[in-house]
Amino acid sequence: MSTPSLVLASASPRRRGLLTAIGIPIARVSPADIDESVVEGEAPAAYAVRLAREKAAALAAPGDVVLAADTVVHFEGRVFGKPVDDTDAEATLLGLADRWHAVTTGWCVRAGDGTERSGAVTAQVRFRSLTPAMVRAYIATGEGRDKAGGYGVQGLGAALVAEVRGSTSTVVGLPLDAVLAALARVGIEPVVVEDQP
Repeated sequence: MSTPSLVLASASPRRRGLLTAIGIPIARVSPADIDESVVEGEAPAAYAVRLAREKAAALAAPGDVVLAADTVVHFEGRVFGKPVDDTDAEATLLGLADRWHAVTTGWCVRAGDGTERSGAVTAQVRFRSLTPAMVRAYIATGEGRDKAGGYGVQGLGAALVAEVRGSTSTVVGLPLDAVLAALARVGIEPVVVEDQP
């Protein structure tokens, strides 16, 4: 039996990097174009899972396995998406300074026959005390423009973070433990290449 082809329904180089770093073969990267508006009253985790499921369904095709994910930063029920501009990013980052906030990544693995597994994993992140000058310097790098909450823990944004409780890969954008278990159930496992003498 051949290994099914994995379609990654995300343009995120971070998600692709996490998967390739651990040996998960990706046949195709094909971002899904869906409406990402929050439904009024929708909890952050439910929102993240709904988007992941909708992205996976949008790209479903016989013979393929689609992996989709969506990451949201949230604090006291408010969801912080990708910043609309530098002013929005500054307000978000300063508002989260010296506080704990949550980062939830919803994920979905959808097989070609329509069966799917999905879920959400949440990690807690505490920012350091941040000054406006520190935040503006980070924003000027441009790193956080395409990221939920306006920062990336895997890059320069690590300097904003004092502590992470939970899975760092969740904060980066793909909870590997849950996703690997779901991929294994549809026959996709990491490819381990042994060193040759």
